This record gives sequence, structure tokens and C-alpha cells, in this order.
Amino acid sequence: MLVTLVIFCSSCARTIAALDGNPWQQVILPTEQTVLDLAFTGDPNRGWMVGANSTLLETTDGGDSWSQRDLPLDSDRYRLSSISFDDQEGWIVGQPSLLLHTDDGGSTWSEIYLSAQLPGSPLMITALADNSAELVTDLGAIYRTTDGGSNWKGLVQYGSDTIINLARSDDGRYLAVAERGSFFSAYTPGDDTWVPHNRNSSRRLQNMGFGSDGRFWILGRGGGVQFSEASNSEASNSEASDYDNWAEYISAEKRNNWGLLDLGYRTPNELWATGGGGTLIVSLDDGDTWLKDEAVDNIPSNFYRVLFLNPTKGFVLGQRGIILKYIGTAEDSVA
Repeated sequence: MLVTLVIFCSSCARTIAALDGNPWQQVILPTEQTVLDLAFTGDPNRGWMVGANSTLLETTDGGDSWSQRDLPLDSDRYRLSSISFDDQEGWIVGQPSLLLHTDDGGSTWSEIYLSAQLPGSPLMITALADNSAELVTDLGAIYRTTDGGSNWKGLVQYGSDTIINLARSDDGRYLAVAERGSFFSAYTPGDDTWVPHNRNSSRRLQNMGFGSDGRFWILGRGGGVQFSEASNSEASNSEASDYDNWAEYISAEKRNNWGLLDLGYRTPNELWATGGGGTLIVSLDDGDTWLKDEAVDNIPSNFYRVLFLNPTKGFVLGQRGIILKYIGTAEDSVA
């Protein structure tokens, strides 16, 4: 297949070629609820998925099939937004304020009651080690427990605005996009506050995250992608240039009015981005050029998240109970 890439200036559009083949397969779920996060236990075949209206799903075959599970909750109104495991110990958080804990791989879950004075609602939970986890609220408060959730130490009491998207690096740094997309905030372990940063263009921010190569990435409204200029593996909030020095803006998928919603690294050089209207695109050259997976265009879903647990296990999470599982290699599908 003959393809052509036309590249203009930093703010101009690029045509996007088609990916010849499709390394993703749709997985049928026993629910039409929107799923929001997933995690696997120490057993690579056993994983859990959470979502809207108290949705909890379990897989015992590596994600090929999922079964619905019940939780000991007083209602089904909870929006379960985050799940994380360290071996057999797992955590779930949701809104309104909800925190669940398991120490047997998810066979049983118990609720840990949160203070009514908690600033905001739990947004993200990260399992760190035995009995240890880190919790972040949608107002930027950060807490850590080392005794299985009985006690929590406040690392940051308040953020600067309501958070719409939040990312955590392996070394404990955070990037948070403010609700209106007008700025982002960064946190480094040891600091007691978030440091706000203005966006670097007129485009409002949609999402941010950490790349496997040490760079940061930004998704802007309208289908754009932008990467930080240099490696930030030793980044510190005291160095403004680490957060304010960005490479050119790439209009990776301008035809999509919904824009791009999430980005994930399968390998240091292979990146996948998801968006509204069944948008799924891939870069095989560290974000420089992009290909569109047109085979999923007809799936009636917005794709909210793309997650790679390792180079061979990845998932795309969408609305109305639609997910995709990674089953192939993108390099083998290049036109």
C-alpha cells in the first residue's frame, strides 16, 4: 500500500496514513457500563476491571474473557475510577468517597472508611508494597499508608484546582491537568505542594503523562500531541525548564472532532493514542509520525484509555462496555 505523509509547520496539520492490519481484538464484556481502569494481580492470568455504577469484572485467562463480580456496597451508584495491585494485595477507589482493600487477590474486598474531612474524592490509588499504597484526590491531596489503610499520612493537603486527568511515574512524580484545561500542576516526592505551570499554547490541555524515555507528553484539544524537549528522568519541580520546554505541536489526528484522550507506550518507540469516535492511532518512531488503525473505526465507542502492562499485554478501554485487547505486533501491520 502506497502512503504519503505531508508535514507542514509545527502548528499545521499532517495527513495520517492507514495501518495495514489490526493488532487489536474486541473483547465482549458482560456489561454495557463504561470501564475506567484495570490491573492484574501477581498471577498474570488474574486481573480486575472497574468502572461506572460500581462495575467490577474479573478475568482468569489473561483478559480474553471477563466475568461480573459483586461488591459489598450499599448501592451501585459508585464510579470506581482506579484499581491497583501489588501481588495479591489490591486497592480500589471511587466516587463518592470510597476505598476498598483486598489481600487475597480480589476474592474478598473490604471497605476502609474515609474521613468526612478528606479534601475532595479519591481519584487514583497506587499499590506500592505490602500494606502500602498512595492515594490522590480530585483536589490534589496526596496520602500514603504503610499499615494496610488503618492510618494515612498526608503528603500534600491541597492542590490548586479540580483535576480531570492525573498521571503518576514509577518514581512517584505526578502530573495533573486542571479541570478547564488551562494549566497543569506537577508534584515531586519530598515537596509539600504542587507547582502550577501554564499551558504553552492556545490549545487547552486534555491529558498528560510520562513517557518510557523520560519525556513528558501532552494531548491538546483538537487531536494534537506534544512532547517535552529533553529527557526528564532527573526532573525536579524546582527546574521550570523541565516542565516548560516543549517540542513542536503535532496535529496527529485533526479529523477527529473529539480529539485524543489518552496515550500509552508499548515500547520506548511505539506509542498508541486513543480518542473519541473509535479513534486509535500509533507511532512507531517515538511520536514523530502516526498511523491510523482504521479497522476499529466502526466500533461505536469513544476510547478513553490505553494501558500496556508490558509489551505483549495491552488494553483499550471504551464506553458502553467496549474494550480492545492487544493481540499482535504493530510493526507487522505497517503499510
